[in-house]
This record gives sequence, C-alpha cells and structure tokens, in this order.
Amino acid sequence: VQLQASGGGLVQAGGSVKLSCVASGFTFSYSAIGWFRQAPGKEREGVGCIDRTGSSTIYADSVKGRFTISRDNAKNTAYLQMNSLKPEDTAVYYCAAAPRLRGCPYNYDFWGQGTQVTVSS
Repeated sequence: VQLQASGGGLVQAGGSVKLSCVASGFTFSYSAIGWFRQAPGKEREGVGCIDRTGSSTIYADSVKGRFTISRDNAKNTAYLQMNSLKPEDTAVYYCAAAPRLRGCPYNYDFWGQGTQVTVSS
C-alpha cells in the first residue's frame, strides 16, 4: 500500500497550491480519502475528507471556503486545491485512506508521506 502526496512548496500569502495524492496497492475507489496537516510544534489536524465516490466532502472550519478536495478514481488520485493561503496554513500535508462504503471515517488505515507547504507573508 502506498500513498504519495506531492505538490507542496513555497507560496506567498494569498496564493494557491494544488496537492496530489497518488494511491496504489488497495482499491482506491472503495476508500474515503482524508487530508491532514501538521505544523511545527502542533498536533496533526484534519483538513477535510472526500467520500469514495467524490459526491460528499467535509472540511475543517479553518479551511472552509478556501480549500477544495476532489478525486479522480480512474487515476487513483486525490487532490487538495488550496486557495487564499495564509501563513498559518504552513504545515506538512498528508493524505490518508480508509476503505468505506459511505461518508468519511474517524480513523484511517493507510497514511502517506507528507509534502511541505510553506506560506510566506
């Protein structure tokens, strides 16, 4: 099982970044995908989740209206589009997966390595 997040980098405040999460080794289309982040010295926090079909998403209040999660099951890939970035969005971003027929889970089974996003002021 592999989940690989990529697309991070350095961006100015107000800018945009799109992260990708490429999955292999499990049935991607049967799995909900979650995005998480962890800033230095802080606990990991959930950013949002997308259900296996892509028809349902949830977001943390801190990113609602600025971030969008999507997926392409044909490509085994999920995306995190981040707009109107703020310095407080600086963190390592991770994707995770959990086999689930409906909705988003509380716990995830598979985790990928993260990608760093740094937002400069």
